[in-house]
Amino acid sequence: MPYIVTSNCTDCRFTDCVSVCPVECFHGDEKMLYIDPDECIDCGACEPECPVQAIFEDGQVPDDQQEWIQINADKAPNLPVVSEKGDPLPTAEAKKQSLGL
Repeated sequence: MPYIVTSNCTDCRFTDCVSVCPVECFHGDEKMLYIDPDECIDCGACEPECPVQAIFEDGQVPDDQQEWIQINADKAPNLPVVSEKGDPLPTAEAKKQSLGL
């Protein structure tokens, strides 16, 4: 069961998750990260590293975030791989605070 990035990552792009991933399954656009379900090895290392609690095992994705399973599958393969920790977006801390984290 692959892991999924959900809407909490939007406008954040914290890359703590990427730095612990043993494979190159993270991809990104200008707003967030996505996980390629075909590349994810289901290790779960990324989930506890996400400072905005945006990553879930696909069977644990909250009901209101289910559409992100397909969004990750559709978007990730067509975006550049993100394999190194980088700076979050300038909006990341504000988003984290708005989530109460």
